[in-house]
Parts: sequence; structure tokens; C-alpha cells
Amino acid sequence: MKIYIYILISAVVSFLLRVLPLTLIRGKIENRFFRSFLYYVPYVTLAVMIFPAILHATSSPAAGLLALLFGVVAANFNIGLPEIAAGCCIVAFIFETAIPYFIK
Repeated sequence: MKIYIYILISAVVSFLLRVLPLTLIRGKIENRFFRSFLYYVPYVTLAVMIFPAILHATSSPAAGLLALLFGVVAANFNIGLPEIAAGCCIVAFIFETAIPYFIK
């Protein structure tokens, strides 16, 4: 019975978080800071969810970090997303296979 109460509370909280802003804020948001803040919320949320996965996708967090650094540098040179993704995979693979030789 407790599980149904938990599910109901979760549903109510989710519903309120989506409905309250629509009912409380009727007009256009004029505050420049608040509009800028709301503009970047999806990007920050995505980054916060992806960053730990990048580091823990390999057996060594260093391999994930090196692949991330490669991706950031490649993105600054306006390389396409498929090429960056493939390059990051290659960098992580090479670093993962090279780690046992450096540890010995």
C-alpha cells in the first residue's frame, strides 16, 4: 500500500511543478537576467547528466577525460559531430588499451 502512496505523491509533485509556472506566470517574462537564466537551463541540465557518464563509461576515468578533452578541442576547430564522436571513441579505445602497458 505504501508504494501507491509514494507513486501518488510523486505524480502530484510532478504535476504541480509543471502546472504552477503556467498558472502563476501569465505574461511575457521581461527580466533580462531571468530570461537568460531560463535559456541556459536545458544545456546545463544536459551537461550535468552527461559529464559523469563520460568519465565512468570506460574502466579508467582518465580515458574518459582524455576523450572529453579531445572532443572539446575538436569542437573548437568546427569539426562535425560524427567525426568528433568517432574521434572520442578512438581516443578512449587507444588510451584504454595502452593503460596496462604504462602501469607495469
